[in-house]
Parts: sequence; structure tokens; C-alpha cells
Amino acid sequence: MNPADNRRHPDPRRALMRPGKMHADEPDFTESLVHRLIASQFPDWAGLPVEPVVPVGTSHAMYRLGEDLVVRLPRTAGTAGEVDMEQRWLPRLAPRLPAAIPVPLGRGVPAEGYPWHWSVFRWLDGANPVVGQLAEPGLFATDLADFVTALHRIDPAGAPPSFRSEPLAARDASTRAALAELHEAVDTGEALAVWEAALSACAPTGPAVWIHADLQPGNLLLANGRLSAVIDFGCMGLGDAAVDLIAAWYLLPAHARGTFRTAVHADDAAWARGRGWALSTALGELRYYRESNPAMAAIARHVIREVLTDGESDGESDGGSDGESDGGSGGNSREQYAV
Repeated sequence: MNPADNRRHPDPRRALMRPGKMHADEPDFTESLVHRLIASQFPDWAGLPVEPVVPVGTSHAMYRLGEDLVVRLPRTAGTAGEVDMEQRWLPRLAPRLPAAIPVPLGRGVPAEGYPWHWSVFRWLDGANPVVGQLAEPGLFATDLADFVTALHRIDPAGAPPSFRSEPLAARDASTRAALAELHEAVDTGEALAVWEAALSACAPTGPAVWIHADLQPGNLLLANGRLSAVIDFGCMGLGDAAVDLIAAWYLLPAHARGTFRTAVHADDAAWARGRGWALSTALGELRYYRESNPAMAAIARHVIREVLTDGESDGESDGGSDGESDGGSGGNSREQYAV
């Protein structure tokens, strides 16, 4: 796996070392811990009920606090630094975007045996998108493009590098290693052809832009079939705009990708890089989560299948359904956390 991915996925072999945990080195998370942290640092909220959010997040443990709040606690030292970034930048980005994003309401400090800073956000209601069950794929593709375009246009002055800020070529060794390890589950010949086409595409021109860098089903919320919120900005920062094109394969059916591509004005080189980013990211996720997180592994398999069956040109139709999918966020079409 690419060393740059170690912040969120430390070592694929260590994911299995401690049953019941997402990562081998994460603390023990309990409702009691959250109650104690809130009572000692935010006494005004001490009487609110605490309930774990399901499905669980891969980089943060999430607990709903009453009806209107959610507590977000980093699972590993590698993601603990995201608290500072989110506290600083999310309030600045929020008024410039066409969909709601989480804005922090409180910042907690290490205590009660928990070793890192943590945050409290306002809860955002909504349902995660599931590719085969989108009511209006074309409208969703347009909403998604509007969000991506607005984010990419925000002034980049002073912004940090994205979690996925490296050139695509820097992921070559880790992507090939993942393919070698997953050779029984993935058509390696087709995957290598897509990967090499992405590597041969022209590099981005111009300065890096703000990117979300993790536009996956669990990180978007819908209301009445339309995009209502984008959450989990832990990978945000400056990078190649093509990184956010992974949404085309993670979130959209094939017949809606053309709508998205046209709306974001992605040229052939950017589209090829985006396809490569989607493939590389999904391979890394399947490699890491195939035993420890079946829902994430299912999403990764879906994305790999979509990438490998996607032609050089995408369909332009907006209607219809592409059938059942094992993607989505663990099959959950329910309200989700705002982080």
C-alpha cells in the first residue's frame, strides 16, 4: 500500500490482529467513555443520551449525542491530526459550498484514557446513496458535479495538502502490489490496462485545487433523492482535481457518468487519471478491509467492477436503474452522521 495511505490504513496485516476492532492500534470505544468525556468537558450536554452510530466509520468512532449532535473520535494516531484541520477549515469552506457540510461545535481534549483531541458536530440527517437505488441518477450526478466544481473553485491560499495529494505515479508500486495480492479476486490483466492508461495520461496543468478526496457512498447524504450534505472531510486539502472524479465510479451508475463528466468539464486526461485513482483507491481498500469490514470490501469490489467494465466513453443517459449493487455504505439507506 502506498505509504501516503498509512494514515488511515496502517498495515493490511494488522487489521485482523484484534477482533472487533477496525484497526489493531485503536483504543477501546464505549458509550461510557463518551459519557465521561462529555460530562467532564461539555457539562451542558452531559445529560444527553449517547448512542453509537451504525454503520461504524473506518477512521473515526461516531456517537450520536442527543437528537442534534454527534461526537467524532479518531480511531488511530494517524487520523488524530484531522481534528485540527477540520476545526480550522470546515467553517471556512461551509458558506462557499452548495450542500451542507459538518461544522464543528466543540473541540475535546485527551482525557479519561482517550489519547487524542476529538470533536462535536451538529448531526445532519440523510440517507447514503446506493448506486442501484438512486431515484434520479441524472439529477444526483448534476448535484455532485455542482458540489465538486464549487469546492475546486475555492481560494487555495494557505490550504494544506490533501491526504491524496501525491502524483498518481507515486501509487504505482502499491497498486501493483495490491493487484498481485488480490489476483484471485480481480482480473489483473484488465486492471493493469486501466492503471497503465491512467499513468500514461497527461499530468494536471495549473495549480492544485481544494479537493474532498474521499467521495464515497458513506460520505454523502441524500434527501428526496438529491444531494443534501457531504461529510467526512478528513482527506481534504489541495491536490489534482481528478481525484474527486472517483465519485463517478463510487457513486454513479454507468448511464449517469456522462452527465457528471460533462458538468465538471473533465477532459480525456483528467478522466483517465480519475479512473486510475478510483481503481487504486478501491484496490487498497479491498486489500485492507476484505476481512475486517465486509461493507467497505463490498464497496471496493463494486468500484473495481465498475472501473473494469466502463468503456473509454461513458453513457449520457440520465434515466433508469442499473440494477442491484453490492455497493453503498453497507446497504444502509438511513440517516447518517455528519462527519
